[in-house]
Amino acid sequence: MDEIEARIGQLRKELEEHNYNYYVLNAPTISDREFDRLMEELQHLEEQHPEYADPHSPTCRVGDDHNRSFTQVAHRYPMLSLGNTYTREEVAAFYERVRSSLQEPFTIVGELKFDGTSISLTYENGRLVQAVTRGDGVKGDDVTENVKTIRSIPLVLRGDDYPRQFEIRGEILMPWVVFEQLNA
Repeated sequence: MDEIEARIGQLRKELEEHNYNYYVLNAPTISDREFDRLMEELQHLEEQHPEYADPHSPTCRVGDDHNRSFTQVAHRYPMLSLGNTYTREEVAAFYERVRSSLQEPFTIVGELKFDGTSISLTYENGRLVQAVTRGDGVKGDDVTENVKTIRSIPLVLRGDDYPRQFEIRGEILMPWVVFEQLNA
């Protein structure tokens, strides 16, 4: 086994362990930034050395929250995920790409990262008609009935200053205290 193959194997093992800690134990042992750095290193090595390809590599996982027990719905517009940025230069490059595409300046608002479920809500005539998860970005799960149980999401909008039909996207979060009660 050569040095490159050994490093690829080590990175795969390390990343699988970090995925387990994060997703199964809910006890991450490294920062998101460090995880992303390891993943980028593995992606680069796998691109440079396709002879070490492995369909079980952590780089082959698809970011997809589909649950096969729900009806699949195609998004009207793709629901894309955002790339990671860690430096002012990366944020500036993001801003410039978007500004160039929009052909006008805009304002960026930075907030703490929340890890929840991305959701798309569609309203028609002020009434919630559909709630769909991000899924693979092209199709997601229709979770309308589940979302109707979230009291902070209006089923009927107040007033009349909104389009006849529109879609709003956001993140559904569960407060820690509720999560702990659910686990109990």
